[in-house]
Amino acid sequence: MRKQYNLWAFYLILVCFGLATYSLYSNMKNTWLIAPPNYILLIISLIALILGIVGFKDKRNWWTKTRSWLTVILSSLTTVGLFLVVSFTLFFSSVGANEHIKTVSSTDGNYTIDFYRFDAGAAGSFGVRGELNGPLWFKKRIYLQHNVEQVQAEWKNNDKVSINNHILKLDEGDTYGYQ
Repeated sequence: MRKQYNLWAFYLILVCFGLATYSLYSNMKNTWLIAPPNYILLIISLIALILGIVGFKDKRNWWTKTRSWLTVILSSLTTVGLFLVVSFTLFFSSVGANEHIKTVSSTDGNYTIDFYRFDAGAAGSFGVRGELNGPLWFKKRIYLQHNVEQVQAEWKNNDKVSINNHILKLDEGDTYGYQ
């Protein structure tokens, strides 16, 4: 089993790196966030780092040695990057506090939207953000309006919602406030 540590660590860090990259992409493009939270990715990258270090004991050929070095380097960089992201998020989440306003569900229960009020104080603006909940931890940001403190949401039918007089057709993937 010890001979397989560097192989498992290599696969684990590739998956972790891919999920972290997709997490960054989905936050920039406001698509469905299917990656687990960043602290889970940090734990996975730490496990890959430990397995990669243990995998140095496997010295069968040049490929296993190279894979061990590659795994340790990738997992170290990913761990440091994710640690900075998690630290940054924890630090600045207290500055621009998000306050949960309310949760609304469609009449048939297929869609659930969480609304948050954000206020960055002197560091930025304030407004309202709406996130559509998916299965597991999946979320999609669908509504963003600055300089507003309240939100009025009314379901027109099972797939259409009016948020502050802006109609969103959720079955067609409509969003408001995001490019």
